[in-house]
Amino acid sequence: MADLSAFPVTRQFPPQHPDRLQLYSLPTPNGVKVSILLEELGLPYEVHLVDISKDETWTPEFLSLNPNGKIPAIIDPDGPGGKPLPLFESGAILVYLAEKAGRFLPTDPAARYETLQWVFFQMAAIGPMFGQVGFFHKYAGREFEDKRPRDRYVAESRRLLGVLEGRLKDRAWIMGDDYTIADIAILGWVRNLVEHYGAGELVGYADFPHVAAWLARGLARPAVQRGLNIPARP
Repeated sequence: MADLSAFPVTRQFPPQHPDRLQLYSLPTPNGVKVSILLEELGLPYEVHLVDISKDETWTPEFLSLNPNGKIPAIIDPDGPGGKPLPLFESGAILVYLAEKAGRFLPTDPAARYETLQWVFFQMAAIGPMFGQVGFFHKYAGREFEDKRPRDRYVAESRRLLGVLEGRLKDRAWIMGDDYTIADIAILGWVRNLVEHYGAGELVGYADFPHVAAWLARGLARPAVQRGLNIPARP
């Protein structure tokens, strides 16, 4: 049996199955990237709900795993060379798991880098911009009288949806016929924008039919349906 006692986070979230990959998460757009991929891959894992409303990411134990104090994070007891590997940042985790399993990331070098550029596009642009729309439209920022910050993020989010629309106008998935970690990285954020944030009308989502069709295809996948609710919210 794997010994994960060297990782302080296991004192906060004791593993019941230390031989399985340990996932520390919450079903946010970033968190569900990893749970969806794990469900798609069928890898055995144990999930630990990290309640951000209770500041559980800011304990010394959690910060020892991710000094940035964010979910998701993992510990793979069977990492490279058979040694446990702790890892944070959802994009890095997607790449690691896809390479570990040999699925959802092309092995052809050119196609691999093309896929990674779309993963980074989500990390650098879609996540930050859509998240700001959520803040200014649904959360505390909606009370601000000055709507210029909201409108700036709405305009940029609309531009980013246009980039996706152009990419998807003649293909089923970001990379064409093959569903990859690029799709997994992006779909939770688009879903959140139009469903959880309720910003579809605000950003003119109806103007992006290819994005809407792509999202529907993604949400129809059984592993996506499961992963969107892992771990269950408290």
